[in-house]
Amino acid sequence: MSNNGETYKGQLGHMIEVISKAGFKGIQPIFTWMGPLADADLLEKKLKEENIDLAAVALALDWNGSKETDEEKRIADEAIKLLGRFPGSVLCTVQIPTGRHDLTQRRKNLIDIVNTVSARATDKGVVSSFHPNSPHSSITRTAEDYQVILEGLDPKVTGWCPDVGHIINGGMDPLEKMKTYRSLINHVHYKDWDGNPEFTLMGNGKVDFTSITQWLKDEKFDGWIICEDEGQEALEDPDFVTLHDGKWVYESLIPKLK
Repeated sequence: MSNNGETYKGQLGHMIEVISKAGFKGIQPIFTWMGPLADADLLEKKLKEENIDLAAVALALDWNGSKETDEEKRIADEAIKLLGRFPGSVLCTVQIPTGRHDLTQRRKNLIDIVNTVSARATDKGVVSSFHPNSPHSSITRTAEDYQVILEGLDPKVTGWCPDVGHIINGGMDPLEKMKTYRSLINHVHYKDWDGNPEFTLMGNGKVDFTSITQWLKDEKFDGWIICEDEGQEALEDPDFVTLHDGKWVYESLIPKLK
């Protein structure tokens, strides 16, 4: 996330290599940061070299109008086309936060846009999952936001990607919220949170990953869980954080599961 992604833009090949070293099985890049590997042939070749799957692609756009702009639609359709080459990969939609003004209308607009994008993806055989976030300028931050938006998603075409760090950062209990909207969950993000002011290195915060992961296991959730560490260390040394998180998952999280 350093410099809005510009710091490491175009370095997806290196990211895939580090993720493989960390013991992870898949990757979820942000579509507009993929650089040369937005080419499906080049991406497929690199993923095969490192034995990594394309778990998902994040489609992060402003979506501030009553409908998509022409440019937003073009980018979304390019992402959908790419995912069509990787069956089982998820289109993870997320709105870039730009303020909580005109909240009621903008939440309605977002629901309409997300469902419209998801419907186009579904027509191409691509699964979609909407990802709320929690910056103070986000319209998908609070319990009320979640109720309005999640209950407005069309479950025939749009699932929900709970991000446990964003949920707790918005003042909610992640596991409770996930249980409430279990039927929508088709993709999951993990990040840790300590409230100082927000996110921290995986395992150093207050998110109860053991209980959440055990519940997902008991529920027979068969989608991807993406570690999306946004602690300060991730801005400064993302390779270290990726390797740390892989070690933490295998040595501290998995052994606690029943």
